[in-house]
Amino acid sequence: MGIKAALPKYEIYFYNVVLCLAMFWAASWIFEVSSSNANRRTFKPSVKPGWYYFGRKMDTADFEWMMWFSRFREHILFALSGHVLFAKICSMLAPQYRSLLYMVYGVLAVWTSMGWTYVTLILSHCILLYSISLVKIRWLCFVTGLCTLATFKCEPFVSWQAGFVEGDFELRHVLFYGGCGFTIMRCMSFALENCERKDGNYNILELLKYNFYLPFFYFGPIMTFDKFYVQVNRSDRTRKEWEMWNISVHGLIHLGVVIIVDVLFHFMYILTIPTDMKLLKHLSDWALVGLAYFNLVYDWVKAAVMFGVINTISRLDHLDPPKPPKCITMLYVFAETHFDRGINDWLCKYVYDYLGGKHKNVLEELVATLCTFGVAILWLGPCKVVLLWAFFNCFGLNFELWTARFFSMEPFASYEMAMSEAMSRRIRAIFNTFNFWSIVLYNVLALNSLDFAKLVAKRVLLKGFPVTTIIAMFVTYCLIQVIKERERTQSRYLLFDLTFQKQRSNV
Repeated sequence: MGIKAALPKYEIYFYNVVLCLAMFWAASWIFEVSSSNANRRTFKPSVKPGWYYFGRKMDTADFEWMMWFSRFREHILFALSGHVLFAKICSMLAPQYRSLLYMVYGVLAVWTSMGWTYVTLILSHCILLYSISLVKIRWLCFVTGLCTLATFKCEPFVSWQAGFVEGDFELRHVLFYGGCGFTIMRCMSFALENCERKDGNYNILELLKYNFYLPFFYFGPIMTFDKFYVQVNRSDRTRKEWEMWNISVHGLIHLGVVIIVDVLFHFMYILTIPTDMKLLKHLSDWALVGLAYFNLVYDWVKAAVMFGVINTISRLDHLDPPKPPKCITMLYVFAETHFDRGINDWLCKYVYDYLGGKHKNVLEELVATLCTFGVAILWLGPCKVVLLWAFFNCFGLNFELWTARFFSMEPFASYEMAMSEAMSRRIRAIFNTFNFWSIVLYNVLALNSLDFAKLVAKRVLLKGFPVTTIIAMFVTYCLIQVIKERERTQSRYLLFDLTFQKQRSNV
């Protein structure tokens, strides 16, 4: 009822104005703090000289961003550009063997960057999980995969396997864990899909083609084996109308976003400031709220750009990779909260949906979410912050189901039916406001630190009560209404598009 209802245009305009003013107000506080503390002693490790044109220092606290778009961009671009050229040549000369040639290039690239002993380690894990998949016992494949993944999270197994990597370079640690972690998840996907296959088994060569596809190998995203197998072996490689144009536009958008983020890092040190607790305690409530929000938005931007670059290359290979994660600005329910859609799809397919069924039974949902977050904890690496993040998000997801069930009962259902759709949407938005802040605080906990999350919660809910609390919740309410309006518009356009396509097919 809530999303389908339309609100008066002046009300939507009012929400947009309030939201824009609040964003600029919070950004101005962060800019002022960044400018006045640029030479602070605690900032020296991460705030370093930036672009000459600006004459300002730049926030370099995020290793992943600096790795991709500053320190090692030439190496990454060289490897990915080589794949694009190699794939194009193969598609022209031997299109029927393109998946095999993708694998050959991937193996050579991994061999060159990490050494033949690392390739041997990866192959051993592939062979192990392939052998287990031949038994076609689902739980055995899952347990073996999780135990193998656990060997990269605890000593002495980590140190022993890390010894298989040759050379000593800065990216060694990142490439080792990225390649091994994603390999195990891909092998588990292969094994579980092989268990579902009725006629015979998949060839081990299909597993190697799947695992050594270079764009996905080190950094993901994960595409489940069933989708990859169908798409990479598709004989019809004709492109849709405007497809190459859309791929080019997406590539230019990603380049533009990288430039914009680098520019903003010269003016707002949103990653470095949360690491200085002494400074945080002297900041205003609005600066803290802005920092928490912008940190989450930035993490989404980073994931969207890094996966977007890889996805653009895979789309050139006629694949349909996982979509970028949904922006935190568009989230107000726990069921849609994720920063990696590939991992999210994997967990939903093999754990959450498999155990949860239709997600109507409270007990089944509880078991499904507990198992899902259990796998997520192992994937991220068990530690205090990850355990807290998993607990709160698991509770939030289940609490949503319990609340929805409770309010779908009488007399609440009759009350909602008696009121107008617009009023129902407004009341739902009030509840979604508290949900939104729960999502923000739970994920700030994982992205920044427990101390920072506690400080933000204390300022917004306790020390800043009632002024800061009421204003923050009202601005969030405006944001929820803007999100709902966007969803309503999108659903209307989607319905129109489906109707148009159906009419064309009838003609």
